[in-house]
Amino acid sequence: MSIVFRQLFDDESCTLTYLLADPVTGDAILIDTVREHVGRYLTLLQELNLQLVWLLETHAHADHVTGAAGMREVTGARTATGELTGAICADRQLRDGDVLAFGNELIRAIATPGHTPGCVTYHWRDRLFTGDTLLIGGCGRTDFQGGDAGALFDSIGRLLALPDETLIYPGHDYKNMRVSSIGQEKLSNERIRDQTRDSFIELMNQLNLPRPRLIDEALPANLRCGRSEEIFDIHAA
Repeated sequence: MSIVFRQLFDDESCTLTYLLADPVTGDAILIDTVREHVGRYLTLLQELNLQLVWLLETHAHADHVTGAAGMREVTGARTATGELTGAICADRQLRDGDVLAFGNELIRAIATPGHTPGCVTYHWRDRLFTGDTLLIGGCGRTDFQGGDAGALFDSIGRLLALPDETLIYPGHDYKNMRVSSIGQEKLSNERIRDQTRDSFIELMNQLNLPRPRLIDEALPANLRCGRSEEIFDIHAA
């Protein structure tokens, strides 16, 4: 029986969201949801006759607010993120190597700090969901949110050690490129190709990128798992 897999796109933040499910049990997970698309996710789950069991985050995003709070409220699904993300609201704080089950399927967390200290890549079957750690032809920035270029270089190196045919599904797409592979990134990713750790750090420190437009709204909200500040305060009291 074929797997259930969907890649969804948010035009505003260029965020890629992923739906995975066990076709036998109908248990599903969503990776990196966007608040404005909660209705879309719920409709898709209904159309495919799936029940959501996990909402996973690759990190605390600075460019959009997660839809985890709304999805959890409606579906009862549990949330999970890296243990160093700072989102203490999550039901599961994932450490390197932790495995989550959805039906008969398993997905493994790989700690990939660098873009932020709490970044996690998820490994399912033949594919990686890399968030902002490894993008197609690029990588996440390291100049805010506790970013560390040296740590990112090490994390990317860990991913590049996987088989060349491993597929890469990133957290963002700015160039209409939605999937790559480890082998392809080794050959064509100019951020990492032929770089030493020192030269990579120097390159990242010279990017001089603009501050994310929505960071003041998105980051605090995502550390609350997408819940409003008022609701979070009530639950924390």
